[in-house]
Amino acid sequence: MLDIKFVRENPETVKENIRKKFQDHKLPFVDEVIELDQKIRAAKSEGDELRASRNTLSKQIGGLMKEGKKDEAEAVKAQVKANADRLAELEKEESECAAELEKRMLVIPNIIDPSVPIGEDDSKNVEIEKFGEPVVPDFEIPYHTDIMASFNGIDLDAAGKVAGNGFYYLMGDIARLHSAVISYARDFMIGRGFTYCVPPFMIRSNVVTGVMSFEEMDAMMYKIEGEDLYLIGTSEHSMIGKFIDTIHEEESLPYTYTSYSPCFRKEKGAHGIEERGVYRIHQFEKQEMIVVCKPDEAMEWYDKLWQNTVDLFRSLDIPVRTLECCSGDLADLKVKSCDVEAWSPRQQKYFEVGSCSNLGDAQARRLKIRVRGKDGEKYFANTLNNTVVAPPRMLIAFLENNLNEDGSVDIPEALRPYMGGTEKLVPAE
Repeated sequence: MLDIKFVRENPETVKENIRKKFQDHKLPFVDEVIELDQKIRAAKSEGDELRASRNTLSKQIGGLMKEGKKDEAEAVKAQVKANADRLAELEKEESECAAELEKRMLVIPNIIDPSVPIGEDDSKNVEIEKFGEPVVPDFEIPYHTDIMASFNGIDLDAAGKVAGNGFYYLMGDIARLHSAVISYARDFMIGRGFTYCVPPFMIRSNVVTGVMSFEEMDAMMYKIEGEDLYLIGTSEHSMIGKFIDTIHEEESLPYTYTSYSPCFRKEKGAHGIEERGVYRIHQFEKQEMIVVCKPDEAMEWYDKLWQNTVDLFRSLDIPVRTLECCSGDLADLKVKSCDVEAWSPRQQKYFEVGSCSNLGDAQARRLKIRVRGKDGEKYFANTLNNTVVAPPRMLIAFLENNLNEDGSVDIPEALRPYMGGTEKLVPAE
């Protein structure tokens, strides 16, 4: 959510930003916000004047009564009553206008960074850099669920009967590999100075609206019926929520956390054949990283975060690339974002395995996460997040890039301690 003062003083900048995000239907909101803001300030100003006159008029009534001027006192009482009635009207108007203003402010997108490429959708995202050499072996690579099935490692049919489409059973070596990747990612991030955390897996509605846009909430979140609770779509939600309505001394920043959680997502809409199996699912596990920092350090942390993911994937012999998200592909709260994509030898292309985002002070403003500077002045923190690793999608890249012609899968050296020293997985007979 933007600062109302910024919108008031820079309406054309806000409108141009909306155009860059191809959300022209939101343009009228800017003028509506400014009009509502004017009404709120006018109501507040008049209300303050009425409150200030209340004591003066009350003293007049007492003085007039002492002087025996009852009629004049009654006239002043009538004025006090009229002022009280008017004040009640103003307070109601101010409250109603404030609610309408917030409703519009919550859907006006954050100001994107000047470096963000302009484009309407993800087809206009821009490749930044490749890491590792993409390899296409001279043997056919099966679909990822077929690879898993060769190890008796997956059962989609049973999961469908138990929970429906979008769920899975992982078993045996594949389940162990899944857990090993999560554990390795945890220790990898601890080694980079991040504090490990396991957060709540449900959050209240005020946290939901603090960390994401309404569009994202509707597309992602599962609501717990009868309670003010939602299942998290990523641990970033509850980790940023941890700081709600807090003030932090400037010298205590930055806060750097790596958090584990299951994630639950509706994943609405139809998807292509390459997104079946365990690519796009309703439940998965993820290791995340989040940073709460000073505004002038946000871009430096942004580069550190996506680099962490690149380094982790390269340590597991998986080629990756970074892709800059264009303006139309950015969620409303984001200032800048890039995807990390892993190489798929079977498809001979890259696919998304993680996303790094700088949200500026948007989440902090909504959740009231403030910093007290050395001069005593308070300002809003900046927040960032990035995927460390999210199996089972990451397992697709891992299995394809480490598969041998005989169907076995090599275990990179970095992962072997988490697999009991195993160097190679061999298919079931």
